[in-house]
Amino acid sequence: MTTGLPPIGAEIPCSRLAVNVPIQIEGTLLSVDFRGGIKHRVDVNPDNPMESVRLRTVGHRMSAELPDGDEMGGTLTIEQNDVDVDSPSTLTLTRKFPPMYELREVTSFTLTVERGEGEPLVLVTKEPMVLLAQLTQFPPRGDLYRLEKPVELVLPDDPAKVMAVIEKFPVKVGGL
Repeated sequence: MTTGLPPIGAEIPCSRLAVNVPIQIEGTLLSVDFRGGIKHRVDVNPDNPMESVRLRTVGHRMSAELPDGDEMGGTLTIEQNDVDVDSPSTLTLTRKFPPMYELREVTSFTLTVERGEGEPLVLVTKEPMVLLAQLTQFPPRGDLYRLEKPVELVLPDDPAKVMAVIEKFPVKVGGL
């Protein structure tokens, strides 16, 4: 019997493109375009094994060029923090025919800001980034995910001091 969900153990790579992402870094608001990808491994969801699966992130990297005219010219790189051992990300089949899925992707990451000759600024998510999507197929093919709430980024050794905020992250996933 097919559930409409991807098979347990499958690794699913997806391209990603997030255009005009508003990000505030040390008080300066910028708009950048992130490109890259993510790879999920499908796991059993013990909370709802018949209608959903967990998606463990096994690779996530995106990068963006900072504006040339800005004193901050350089690159931004998002990379997965660590191995996602107990993933809270889920894909739920909400309707069998035609299929409809609800995706909740939860990701912690490091943001590296490289500017000119100086040392890079390395920040981590204060709380994980949560992306939400309603999908008609999985893997997605150019579907738009939206950010649940702004993502605050902090210094790894000073989690009280917010150094950057990603205000929106409209990311198209797959089929790019």
